[in-house]
Amino acid sequence: MSLFNQIVSKSIMFVPGPIVSIFARKYIAGKALDDAVQVTRKLNSQGIKSTIDVLGEFISTKSEALWFKNQALEVLKTIRRNGIDANLSIKPTQMGLKLDPDFAYANIEELVAYAKSIHNFVRIDMEDISCTTQTINFYHRLRQAYAPHVGTVLQSYLRRTVDDIRGMSSAPMHIRLCKGIYNEPRQHAYKHPEVINRNYVLALEKLFEHKAYVGIATHDPVLIFEASRLIDKFGLKPSEYEFQMLLGVDEQLRHIITAQGHNLRVYVPYGSSWLPYAKRRLKENPDIARHAIKQMLGLKSHQ
Repeated sequence: MSLFNQIVSKSIMFVPGPIVSIFARKYIAGKALDDAVQVTRKLNSQGIKSTIDVLGEFISTKSEALWFKNQALEVLKTIRRNGIDANLSIKPTQMGLKLDPDFAYANIEELVAYAKSIHNFVRIDMEDISCTTQTINFYHRLRQAYAPHVGTVLQSYLRRTVDDIRGMSSAPMHIRLCKGIYNEPRQHAYKHPEVINRNYVLALEKLFEHKAYVGIATHDPVLIFEASRLIDKFGLKPSEYEFQMLLGVDEQLRHIITAQGHNLRVYVPYGSSWLPYAKRRLKENPDIARHAIKQMLGLKSHQ
């Protein structure tokens, strides 16, 4: 990691919001749902799907949770009304997980039930380790009645992930597989990048063995190569998996993936609660800040 990237990674959580916003614009569609719709339309015109997320997490009151649930419902209704190729991503803490798990489950079930009624899909995102078991339990319960319309996320940096796959393998699985971004204790998470990558490949192979539909969420060329190798090994059709990427990251790679005949979905977040998300993204990928600084100075930026 370059000195610049080390400085960004270590200091980003202490940088004021107005400064972060300069560097984070590529990551976020905007503050309004209309912004996410416009971004999705552009992606769809390039043959790319989206998953729309209302930014916000770890809320402190049930009224906030109900507000986010209603916003999420509006996302699903807007997708249907506009005829765009998109689905919905939500966070359990956004729905009240830390306040009342039963209350949160009821909110999520309402969203998934509505998604089923309009033939759409809800992804239950994975948050930090304090939420992992409960999130997987929610998914276990929901897929019994809504299997094609609900999925969750597994993270390859967690030591438990392969065991979680085995625990879910008795029924159809719809999983986004990513590396993971929260700073977890060593007893829960692998810390070495090569080990995280190797566990990603192992987890992906286990998911394919169990005939899971996987959202292969990565920008890592090594993992994309390994995923392509496994797709070929298992003889999968493009309709049986998809690649997933974040908004604002490596647009050239997007086009490489779609040109190879793979389906691709881009994560499109929007909303006023953008700061925690943006700081995590910049901590994970400080090159975004480097590119933004070059643009501000009128220099060419090579990605």
